[in-house]
Amino acid sequence: MNQDVYRVLLDTAKSGRTVTYGEIAPMVRLDMALADDRNQMADILREIAIHEHQAGRPLLTAVVVHAQDQQPGKGFFTLAKDLSLMHGSDQTTYFAMELGRVFDHWQNSVAS
Repeated sequence: MNQDVYRVLLDTAKSGRTVTYGEIAPMVRLDMALADDRNQMADILREIAIHEHQAGRPLLTAVVVHAQDQQPGKGFFTLAKDLSLMHGSDQTTYFAMELGRVFDHWQNSVAS
């Protein structure tokens, strides 16, 4: 798991904000304009999300959004469905709920 990205996502969640894919990409030397790099970013975030899910925590990767619409990418929702966390097709509601859970967990708990 990419520890640098993980730490940035933790800090972002603890501060109650989001971060864009484009803000994270330079940390791992990726260019979001390139399809291969977008796939690599998706792999990094998927690994973090699975780690969090296995630890019984909400999907930390909910804090990563597109700059244009402030929504996570397709991979976030696909994984949520694969993990049986998201039921139905209302992505906006699921995202808002999961982001709230992430903020609540990391701002109000002593978890580390």
